[in-house]
Amino acid sequence: MPQNGRIVGLDVAKLKADGCIRSLQLRLSQPSTPEGRAAMVAWLRANDVATAVMEASGGYERSWAEALREAGIAVRIVDPKRVRHFAKSAGCLAKNDAIDAAMIAWFAETFPEMPTQPHDPDREELDALVTARKALVELVTQLGNPGEHRQPRAVRRAYAAILRNIATQLARLEAAIATKLAATARFAARVDIIESIPGLATQTAAGLIAWLPELGHIGNKAAAALLGAAPYDDDSGKHKGERHIKGGRQEIRNLLYMATLGAATKHNPVLKAYYQRLRAKGKPAKVALIACMRKLIVILNTMLARGEKWDPARCRATLA
Repeated sequence: MPQNGRIVGLDVAKLKADGCIRSLQLRLSQPSTPEGRAAMVAWLRANDVATAVMEASGGYERSWAEALREAGIAVRIVDPKRVRHFAKSAGCLAKNDAIDAAMIAWFAETFPEMPTQPHDPDREELDALVTARKALVELVTQLGNPGEHRQPRAVRRAYAAILRNIATQLARLEAAIATKLAATARFAARVDIIESIPGLATQTAAGLIAWLPELGHIGNKAAAALLGAAPYDDDSGKHKGERHIKGGRQEIRNLLYMATLGAATKHNPVLKAYYQRLRAKGKPAKVALIACMRKLIVILNTMLARGEKWDPARCRATLA
């Protein structure tokens, strides 16, 4: 739905935020403090701004978004890559905070109907927990890799001590994730559906809920595109290029790829049969796994939309 009222583009950094109301050619910069946010809100109200648009900026945007929502100003969080590509397509190669704020505003005015995730404090809390767990898992991998080579005893002991501490914190985070999922009724309902699929467990369910909340509320093609498992054409005239997957959300794609690997090779008889059929046709292993992942996200999207659990017969027909 097109937005009513004026739009401001906000370029949010750690120490400050720059605002630009393109329709009035007005700009304002304020520090990222309670006083600065209050001054920005007052300026926006004085100029009848209805919607503030900002990029996802590693969490710095959250306090600004909260202050704006409390003031009754709608907030849209947009993908920084899309804004940057938009700026380049407009011939704007220069980049600074003021220019970025203007580009965000222009982007939002050009694409007023672009969907955005609604404000959901419960999902945002779960997102923080799942993201923290992902960071610790990656740290375990980083510390484990040097351990494959001969190291001085002091190094080995240091790594072992750190890994023990990480294991403790991982267990606490996983317990917090499980508690959050169980305590939030709508999350618990989605977990029951997701975990009914052989090969998908709690952490996969948590990642899907935190990082792909649109699942079950969008079309199957959109679900595959958001995951980054949708193949795109590369044709021009008589040239017929290979189709490749592009874009999507890397975090959830990585998570679901590993879950699909286990499901399609070990734990899920339906996906395993589909994977083996693709391999028998000569498809490379990774191509076959991506195809399984694309089918799996479509099945998940349909199950969540219908509120139905895993049905092997129905899903086998989907993969036929």
